[in-house]
Amino acid sequence: MAKCAVCDKGAHFGIAVSHSHRRSNKMWKANIKSVKVKVNGAAKKMYVCTSCLRSGKVERA
Repeated sequence: MAKCAVCDKGAHFGIAVSHSHRRSNKMWKANIKSVKVKVNGAAKKMYVCTSCLRSGKVERA
């Protein structure tokens, strides 16, 4: 399962409840992208969530 390399955001688990109140297991996945990022001046491929990309926590290579 993919996790953000910056903030460790991953999937969340819970129970989905339908209109008739039937319950089933559900997984909410974080919006994670495979991105080339500058790390110590060199380009490296990492999994980063879109909130870290938008906030500028990482710099694209």
